[in-house]
Amino acid sequence: MALTKEERRLRIKRRIRKIVFGTAERPRMSVFRSNAQISVQLIDDTAGRTLVAVSSLCKEIAEKKGTKTEQAGFVGAAIAEKAKAAGIESVVFDRNGYLYHGRVKALADAARNGGLNF
Repeated sequence: MALTKEERRLRIKRRIRKIVFGTAERPRMSVFRSNAQISVQLIDDTAGRTLVAVSSLCKEIAEKKGTKTEQAGFVGAAIAEKAKAAGIESVVFDRNGYLYHGRVKALADAARNGGLNF
């Protein structure tokens, strides 16, 4: 039987998560993409807590109109800004099983332009 899209993504996600691990100095930048929204968290896996989180549902980002890819760019810039305020310079990127293309790539590029290293 063929895998569904969700099963395929979860299989890829498990394969990635075997390798990618976040610490307090270099947290894991986890991206979640739904059909309409996109969100990102900086996670310290050793303590098991989220350090910083931004979503396209946040008021300052939701006010900006644009395509879903442009919204992802706004989220990437916002996470970079919040990470800098929290004293985080470098992260480990976790694409969460999604292809590095489109909205995920736009978010990553905007976060890099904002000053995050990964």
